[in-house]
Amino acid sequence: MKKILVLLSSIVIFANAHFLMMTPSTDNVTNKKEANLEIKSMFIHPFEQNGMKMVKPVGIYVNNKKNSLPLKSFTKFNHQAWKTNYKIKRPGVYKFFTIPQPYFEPAEAKFISHVPKVIVSAYGLEEGWDEPIGLKYEIVPMSKPFGLYSGNIFTGKVLHDGKPAINVEVEVELYNEFKLKAPTDSHITQVVKTDENGNFSFVMNHKGWWGFAALIEEGTKIHEGKKYPIENGALLWIKAY
Repeated sequence: MKKILVLLSSIVIFANAHFLMMTPSTDNVTNKKEANLEIKSMFIHPFEQNGMKMVKPVGIYVNNKKNSLPLKSFTKFNHQAWKTNYKIKRPGVYKFFTIPQPYFEPAEAKFISHVPKVIVSAYGLEEGWDEPIGLKYEIVPMSKPFGLYSGNIFTGKVLHDGKPAINVEVEVELYNEFKLKAPTDSHITQVVKTDENGNFSFVMNHKGWWGFAALIEEGTKIHEGKKYPIENGALLWIKAY
């Protein structure tokens, strides 16, 4: 019976995809009031609205790894999370990303290292949203990311070392602040795959923040003397209006 309970517990955990969420106070800065952005980074199950402790990340950055932003902890779903502020002074497209510490997930016997990214347009300037910032694992939007409605198709390209990543699973979840109920656990995390050009598409059928996580297993890391694989995730957060 004990073995059955452990197995059932593992099944429940596998049904709940971990997401490193990253959202700004707005993805469209239109005035000075909105220009002092607050950007939050947290380790959660977006649809089910619960979370886990996020240890202090390596950093939160804007545009490239040279631009590290100050970190401040806060509590989300009763667990530690991290945030920063960034004051936008001129029109442009700004790309924020978080580099976390790898997290060991005992239920899956692997490390999880997901790098989330979010793109913000300021004062109407939109050039450059479709350009990569050079992360090892990265989703580049093929649809303008800060002007989408509920019902739009979002298309992205997954890059691995700058090259299209073929036949890669992309998990998709809605940040469910609307208290929606999924008919089964299988409906919580949607999954699509990249094609021969590294592209994937998904229809966002509800307003709100959507997380896209392209998962690539590569490398190993030692935990308590044993070697485990690393699940690397390229994440992109998109808001549908």
